[in-house]
Amino acid sequence: MPQAQPATDPWLVALDIDGTILHEDESIDERVADAVLSCRERGHEVMLATGRSWATTAPVLDRLGLTPEYVVCANGAITMRRDDAEPGGYVREHIETFDPTGVLERIRAFLPSGRFMVELADGYRLYTEGMSDWNLDEAREVEFDELLDQRATRVVVISPDHELEEFLRIVEDMGLHQVSYSIGWTAWLDIAPDGVSKATALERVRGWLDVPLERVIAVGDGRNDIDMFTWAGAAGRAVAMGQAPDDVRAAANETTDDIHHAGLAAVLDSLP
Repeated sequence: MPQAQPATDPWLVALDIDGTILHEDESIDERVADAVLSCRERGHEVMLATGRSWATTAPVLDRLGLTPEYVVCANGAITMRRDDAEPGGYVREHIETFDPTGVLERIRAFLPSGRFMVELADGYRLYTEGMSDWNLDEAREVEFDELLDQRATRVVVISPDHELEEFLRIVEDMGLHQVSYSIGWTAWLDIAPDGVSKATALERVRGWLDVPLERVIAVGDGRNDIDMFTWAGAAGRAVAMGQAPDDVRAAANETTDDIHHAGLAAVLDSLP
């Protein structure tokens, strides 16, 4: 098989992880893994833009064999930069934090049985009882009051007592202000500092890499990808996975197959 020629005009390729690259069981389709590597080998800058913490993002890079210049984590609150001299190969290049006290107290008033997690600037996490389904490496269980008066990059709230539609109504009634937030597939609220999203971090990265906006492509499947789609779709390509909710697909300018049919592979293969 002949070697692919490097792209003369490389694209900045921003990929969500969960539901785009990874299945729920954390598996990756071979077609997708091959397409990611082929895209990188053709000279494109393939990076990850995720709501995950750096601790849970780094293993995905390793599995894919990727070493991008930058990685966007915590829905844009943390941007990692490659530095081969550092343990793990990356350093925190840009961090956005906020005091989550007010928003935590307001949410708890609406969701008294909610489970809460606060991620600090160094990646360490504090969580309340009941967050057993999460990766809790570099984390400690605390009482709710110990979550307050911190400098957080991210707050996660889970409400196991609510179905998604009911949860969406409750979140709307909260009237959250001065924070950016996104809602997961289940009753799960992800909160970032005000004005911070995958889009704001990716625009910063785009500037650092000096890639024209018309050569950016973003692929995702969740509500935390809507701002990223608006950013990429302004001049480039915004691609929703086939299983994405209606409002997410409406924010994109393209839709591909769902994750069960390796939709990401077809998108990456479409790049020169």
